[in-house]
Amino acid sequence: MEYKISPSLMCMSLIDIKQQLEVLNRRADMLHIDIMDGHYVKNITLSPFFIEQIRPHTPLILDVHMMVENPSDFIEPIALAGADFICPHAETINRDAFRIINQIRSLGKKVGVVLNPATPVEYIQHYIHLVDKVTVMTVDPGYAGQPFIPEMLGKIAQLRDLKQQKGYRYLIEIDGSCNLRTYQDLLSAGAEVLIVGSSGLFTLDDDLDIAWDKMLDQMRQARHAA
Repeated sequence: MEYKISPSLMCMSLIDIKQQLEVLNRRADMLHIDIMDGHYVKNITLSPFFIEQIRPHTPLILDVHMMVENPSDFIEPIALAGADFICPHAETINRDAFRIINQIRSLGKKVGVVLNPATPVEYIQHYIHLVDKVTVMTVDPGYAGQPFIPEMLGKIAQLRDLKQQKGYRYLIEIDGSCNLRTYQDLLSAGAEVLIVGSSGLFTLDDDLDIAWDKMLDQMRQARHAA
């Protein structure tokens, strides 16, 4: 099964952002951007302004993960800044999920939804057929470098089976601890987009091209084993 690679820009070197973005433009399938408000999660990271600044410098799909308490406050600014996917957490939209989905679509963007580790697939059962991507958090949200939660493999397989049975079109994306230790299990379970961060890419070598080659070697080994 083919899979896509989406580097997390939260984990890149902001000092070397121009050079690293040039490498990612040549090699990545899409770019993952975390928006955190300091309330839904304790951390504060990137912003719509960051999206606006890099949009002219990359042709890649910008996949925006919204870790915010009030997604409706951020959707239009994120869309206008140049995002392609806008992905709120299911836990923040279930009171008005259909309105949020329609708002994102009306802005010409693709719709994603993100599930925290403790949130079951059934939580989004009434609108899962409307989304373009489901992201499974395999760590608790908010910080890079956390340990992988193995119980999430069953959730990934559940999404894969549901997609096949119902003919749904969503991509199955994985966010959290995608690296050498987890690639084989993730791909076997049905992962289609791997978000790579500190452990999966950016700490493998100071030279991002070399780090990318190392990551690809690890993924090839895992894919062959899967």
